[in-house]
Amino acid sequence: MDKTILNHNYRNQQPNILATFCAKAARLNGIIDLSIGDPDFTTPKEIIKEAFQQANKGMTHYSDTVGLKSFRNTICDYYQKQYDLNFNSSEVLITTGAEHGMYILLQAILEPGDEVIIPEPCFSPYIDQVEMAGAHAIMAPTSGNDDFKVHSSQIAKMITTKTKAIIINSPNNPTGDVMDDEEMKELAQLAKDNNLLLISDEIYADYIMPGHHFTPLAAYAPSNTVTINGMSKSFAMTGWRIGYMIGPSWLLKGAQAVNDAITFAAPTISQVAAEYALKYHDKISQPITKELLRRLQFLEKEINALKKFKVSPIGGSIYAFVDIRQTRLSSLEFANQLLNREKVLVIPGIAFGNSGEGFVRVAATQKMSVLKEVIKRLQHFEMQLS
Repeated sequence: MDKTILNHNYRNQQPNILATFCAKAARLNGIIDLSIGDPDFTTPKEIIKEAFQQANKGMTHYSDTVGLKSFRNTICDYYQKQYDLNFNSSEVLITTGAEHGMYILLQAILEPGDEVIIPEPCFSPYIDQVEMAGAHAIMAPTSGNDDFKVHSSQIAKMITTKTKAIIINSPNNPTGDVMDDEEMKELAQLAKDNNLLLISDEIYADYIMPGHHFTPLAAYAPSNTVTINGMSKSFAMTGWRIGYMIGPSWLLKGAQAVNDAITFAAPTISQVAAEYALKYHDKISQPITKELLRRLQFLEKEINALKKFKVSPIGGSIYAFVDIRQTRLSSLEFANQLLNREKVLVIPGIAFGNSGEGFVRVAATQKMSVLKEVIKRLQHFEMQLS
């Protein structure tokens, strides 16, 4: 038996740049890892305590396949209080993380030959998941010269009779762009005019830089929007693997059917922990989000003070997308040299698509003292490039 038993998509896989870099870094000592979006905080103690107490009370069994009713109600209450958006529990499906939510949704809506438009640079699993469903990812390039803005007029030109959905990520990973209300309205109108689904990944919604604000895309096209979100970033709950989606109930029933065949239900203990976290959202999340945004502001200021590097304007998220084009190195060469010479691990922009070339992504997921050391190493690296 050999690899021909594999699905043809997995017989000769292209190298995963992110995985390759992380594996290389694991073999080196003294690495400062600014690669993945995993906040360096332990999940707040009150969330852990609540999960422990509920487990002792017997919350260790399957929940309803759509998720705990109390958790879904809490999500509805949160969106009403935070954004003045009204949903009911039948419009909420609990998932095993936001990425899992994206997967089951795409499996539910896509058929072979369908097309999904994705602005680029983007979180690369979007592309993989679209292709896993037998559809085609149609990339909509954005430009660093335009602060990676998503223009509805450009997307409109890419729509065909095969287009079924558009994936939007705002605040954006990796660029940090946050769509303003006018951009949201234009995109919403485009979706309504063309009977398209907007899939809005809003996992970084709590990370908004001063001078910017965030409005869920569902505010402008509720019947055409599925919101994907989760607890990983705002509450340092990456390991709990818990997320949710909000959308028309008829659509979520399709995603639920896919989920029934994969995980049946999200972990009950993670659901009760997430419910508690969302009930006390501001109190629990703000110390985490405030600190990461403080770090992000520090990175933006200090990197922009260097001669050869410039940070793309950050509206939100937990990343700085650094323009390294003046070095005349490719993003892959830059990241490799920075790792080998200075032992700082960042992700080359090419990992997020061709539009990311000339940039590297730096995560603000280390303590301020570590980030200050990173700036020193970048200064030293810049001198070597002169």
